[in-house]
Amino acid sequence: MMNDTKKQASTLIADIGGTNARFALSCEGRILGSVSVLACRDYPDLAAAAKAYLEGIPKSERPRDGVIAVAAPVAGDHVRLTNLQWEFSTDQLRRDLGLVSFAVVNDFTAIAWAVPHLTDAERRQVGGGEAHAKAPIAIIGPGSGLGVAALIPDGNGWTTLSTEGGHVTMAAATEEEERVLGALRRRFGHVSAERVLSGPGLVNIHTALAELDGEPPASLSPEDVSTQAMTDPASRAGRAFALFCSFLGTTASNAALGYDARGGVYLAGGILGKLEGAFTASCFRDRFEAKGRFSPYLSRIPTFLIHHPFPSLAGLAKGPLPPSGSERP
Repeated sequence: MMNDTKKQASTLIADIGGTNARFALSCEGRILGSVSVLACRDYPDLAAAAKAYLEGIPKSERPRDGVIAVAAPVAGDHVRLTNLQWEFSTDQLRRDLGLVSFAVVNDFTAIAWAVPHLTDAERRQVGGGEAHAKAPIAIIGPGSGLGVAALIPDGNGWTTLSTEGGHVTMAAATEEEERVLGALRRRFGHVSAERVLSGPGLVNIHTALAELDGEPPASLSPEDVSTQAMTDPASRAGRAFALFCSFLGTTASNAALGYDARGGVYLAGGILGKLEGAFTASCFRDRFEAKGRFSPYLSRIPTFLIHHPFPSLAGLAKGPLPPSGSERP
């Protein structure tokens, strides 16, 4: 597994989302070998999933250090995942895995660490605009939940801002969106951006449209809705995906304004990668720029779709960012 870096110390890195847990080893800023993707539903907790991964590594190659990214707020020793019934003590997990040092960060902190290292092949620009060097960058990504982070140049280096921006209140920009959000408010009370901008959120939009059409909701998975949307854009699933892209445009432009993200807005998450063709042809960019008097401002901010298959792991492998200006996307 270790090849030419066999004698060098490696680090356990992991990206723990609401659906999958991704594990790998890293050394000197790069991922070693292949990434193992484990379904979270197959394990009772994070310790069990991590041990299952480590059992496949020869004892002579086992890492002594580890750093993992989780889809959850990280404040103190106890961590509870937002969209998964897993929780753990950081120190206890370190001891359970036999590690000397161990750190836990938010998953979008890790993705933010990766952004300045992305090559042109690992990102695709959606729409116009040009990134300004040494300007803030926003990162947003719908997956099992909705992650939001930012990179802020502070004069001496980059400050990575880990946020819970996925839970801001979702706002409507059209009458149809207001009707959809109204249906979701009747169901959930508060409707956050994550309630519509995630895999479950895509299903929520589809369910709301069924209610508004006077029909019973279908029992569909996010994959079912995505497949139907690609097969028939005029279907309810196609309408749901179109609304998803519009909501994302609104939320991404709000992040751009909130962080003054003239360095660009980067889009992560598995949903967009799987539906890239339909997404880039959608109304996302039009909605991103639709901010009245600030439309010219937003038209100059580029939006990028991240192409790297494991950006969080890439960020963990690289570690905290270098001084601002030394590496720029």
